[in-house]
Amino acid sequence: MFNLYFTALKSLAAKETNRYMRIWIQTLVPPVITTSLYFVIFGNLIGGRIGQVGGFSYMEFIVPGLIMMSVITSSYSNVSSSFFSQKFQKNIEELLIAPVPTHVIIWGFVLGGLGRSILVGGLVTMVSLFFVPLHVHSWLLVIITLFMTAILFSLAGLLNGIFAQSFDDVSIIPTFVLQPLTYLGGVFYAISMLPPFWQAVSKVNPIVYMVSGFRYGFLGTTDISVMWSVAILVLFIVVLYALCWYLIEKGRGLRS
Repeated sequence: MFNLYFTALKSLAAKETNRYMRIWIQTLVPPVITTSLYFVIFGNLIGGRIGQVGGFSYMEFIVPGLIMMSVITSSYSNVSSSFFSQKFQKNIEELLIAPVPTHVIIWGFVLGGLGRSILVGGLVTMVSLFFVPLHVHSWLLVIITLFMTAILFSLAGLLNGIFAQSFDDVSIIPTFVLQPLTYLGGVFYAISMLPPFWQAVSKVNPIVYMVSGFRYGFLGTTDISVMWSVAILVLFIVVLYALCWYLIEKGRGLRS
């Protein structure tokens, strides 16, 4: 039975990987180009006027945030678009009647989002080396935060795909929720630079904890406790995973 489940998981993950690798010009290249523009505009043109932030140049300070932003966007969009496409084409019914548990279905899509986000994150990191030297304070924390964030937003993308009824629904959340939260998540500034009231408001944004934890892994400086960052990630992963499992198990929005 284990071999059956493992084969199903491997097949689903391979299908998801082949999907984004087949159209790599659309899935891997755009985030790299966008991030390069951020480096040029914010790092070179604006960063020189800002000076140092937390003892590091502005360019060095925003590198972890830009990597995290690309990871969040890639993992979310990969799973949401893939799952909804299968639902729209009625291919999802083949998964629902297959003799595999819901956990295998969830992890098959999550591994696809995880793989794409790691590739994009690696490419963005290599691009950053053309602008600043690489500083890594804790490889362990960098890897843990990267993987957990990719898993979290893969689950969030899966949830979006489950609820979406049209292709417009797939783009609403990234445009009106995810993107604003990311830009307000401390990617381009330190939370400590804000007035006390806005610092408190920022701490309601979960992306702040992810960016702060990831930045600490690189630079060793953070506005948020690392323990809080990891705890928030674990909490959201557990909640979203349970919700995805429940909705797929019950067939909400999947069975016509």
